[in-house]
Amino acid sequence: MILIKNIKELIQVEESPRLKVSGKEMSQLKTIKNAWLLIDGDRIIDFGKSDENYELRITNYKESTRQLTNSPIRQLETINATDKLVFPSFCDSHTHLVYAGSREIEYIDKIKGLTYEEIAKRGGGILNSAKKLHETSEEELLEQALSRLNEIMMLGTGAVEIKSGYGLSVEDELKMLRVIRMLKEISPLTIVATFLGAHALPESYKNHQEEFVDLVINEMIPQVATEGLADYIDAFCDRGFFTSEETDRMLLTGMKYGLRPKIHANELDYSGGIQVGVKYNALSVDHLEYTGDEEIQCLLGSETMPTVLPGAAFFLGMPNAPVRKMITAGLPIAMASDFNPGSSPSGNMQFILSLACINYRLLPEEAIHAVTINSAYAMGLSEELGSIARGKKANLFITKPIPGYEFMPYSFGSNKVETVIINGEIVK
Repeated sequence: MILIKNIKELIQVEESPRLKVSGKEMSQLKTIKNAWLLIDGDRIIDFGKSDENYELRITNYKESTRQLTNSPIRQLETINATDKLVFPSFCDSHTHLVYAGSREIEYIDKIKGLTYEEIAKRGGGILNSAKKLHETSEEELLEQALSRLNEIMMLGTGAVEIKSGYGLSVEDELKMLRVIRMLKEISPLTIVATFLGAHALPESYKNHQEEFVDLVINEMIPQVATEGLADYIDAFCDRGFFTSEETDRMLLTGMKYGLRPKIHANELDYSGGIQVGVKYNALSVDHLEYTGDEEIQCLLGSETMPTVLPGAAFFLGMPNAPVRKMITAGLPIAMASDFNPGSSPSGNMQFILSLACINYRLLPEEAIHAVTINSAYAMGLSEELGSIARGKKANLFITKPIPGYEFMPYSFGSNKVETVIINGEIVK
C-alpha cells in the first residue's frame, strides 16, 4: 500500500467518474487542496482532504481488507508530497513510436521550404520510414521502442496508443504489430495497438492505389485479426493519401473483423474523413487542422472524440485546428503527441499540454482534460484511467514543488515530474 500525504493539490478528482468532458465543462477542473491519496495494489482506494480524519479511514480500510482476505495487512509506504501536486498520468492516444532510426535530414528539407507533401513525393516521409523499418529486425525495433516508452513514462505518460503504418506490406505490418504486442507484455504502461495499413501508398503500387486498398482489405486485415494483433483500425484519409470512399471500404472491413475505427483526418484539407469516421462510430478522428461548420455539426451528438495533435502542427508549421470553436459548439477535445520520426519527433505530453495553451489558447483546466480523461476516452480507457477516482488504476505522477497546476503548461521547457507511479508501483 502507498499513502501520499500532505499533497498541495490533488488534480482531476472525480467522485462520480465520467467517460469524457465536453464543451464548457472542460473549463471546470475538480481539485482538492491539502489532500491525501491511498493506493492498494494497482488501484486508487481512497482520497480526501488532510483535515478530515483520514488516518481512521485508512485504518478501517486495512482492517476490513484483513478480515475479507484473512491475510496479514500489507506494509504501508508513505510519500510526503508537501508543496507538490498529484496528477493522473497523461494518456497519449496517438503515436507511431515503433519506428527505425530518425528523419532529421527531412527536417532540414522542411527548413529549406519543402512541404510535407513534396517530401513524400520524393520518396521521403512515411516511405522513408517504411524502408528503414523493412531493413530493421524485430529485436532492434523493440529495443528502440522500449527506450522511447521509458522516456515518455518518466515525463508523466501512463497510457499510450501505438499505430503500425510504417510496414506498408503484409509482412512488415505484421512485424510492427508483433513488436507492439511484445511491448504490451514488457512495459508497465497501458498500451493499445492500432492497425494502420493505409498510412501511405507504397512505391511499388504507384498508379495502382485501388490494388493496394484491396491488399489491405483482403490480406492485411484478416491476418491482423486472426493473430489478434490490433485493438483498432486506422487509415490516413486526406488529400494525396486515401479517399473517403477508400477509407469507407477499409473501415467497414475492419469492423467486420471486430476492429473499431480511429482515423487520420483533415490534416491537409477537407477530406471527408471526419464524416466517414462518425458514420462508422470511430472512437476518434485525429489531426483536424481543416475542420469547418459541417464537420463540427457532424461530430456533435456522436461518440467520436475529436483529437488534435499540436506537436505535428507545431513541427510542420501547419494551421491550428479550430479548437476554441469546437469547444464553444459543445464538443470534447483530446490532445495527443503524434510521436513519430517525421512530423512530431517528441512524445513529451507536458509539451503538448503547453502547446494546448500557447497555440490553441486553451485554459489550463481545458488543456488538462484534453491530455487526461478525454485522451483516455480516445483509447477506450477512460473507465480505467484519466482521472483520480476510487477504483481506477493507480497511474499518476507527483510533481516537483510548483505553485499550482497552472504552472504545468506555463513552464514549457522543463520536466516538472518528480515521482511516477504506474499500476500502483513507484517507477521513478
